[in-house]
Amino acid sequence: MPLLLLFVALPLIEIALFIAVGSQIGVLTTLLLIVLGATLGITILRGQQARAVAMMQGGLRVRPGSFLAEGAFRVLAGLLLILPGFLTDSLGLLLLIPPLQRAIVRAIGARATVTTAYARRDGDVVEGEFEVHDPGRDPMTPDHRIDDLRRH
Repeated sequence: MPLLLLFVALPLIEIALFIAVGSQIGVLTTLLLIVLGATLGITILRGQQARAVAMMQGGLRVRPGSFLAEGAFRVLAGLLLILPGFLTDSLGLLLLIPPLQRAIVRAIGARATVTTAYARRDGDVVEGEFEVHDPGRDPMTPDHRIDDLRRH
């Protein structure tokens, strides 16, 4: 239900803002601002693509986690800027502010649970955490299975 409300309320808010801003600064200036916002969004997305390629070629050596978070914020900001409207443009510009990005990451991190599994190999012994999922009884007898080691 909240998602449906968002899809109904967002266009209505944007239309109201178009009318309010257009009556204050004029229709031509309003349209120019919308086109400028979309152009900025496209530029950000193109820049993010080049940045991602450069980081992948460099092997993500410098802060891969923050690179991914910053990239996600830039992509979302670019998409919001491409959407026509002053509210989405404002939200997109806000997402480009690094202190706000860090605050959002901290807020999400406070609610997230991270599970880490480590594996170490010493000779033929591999230590690690695992979970067994029993697929059920195999209908093929061991004589008909491809991975049957008794045949060799």
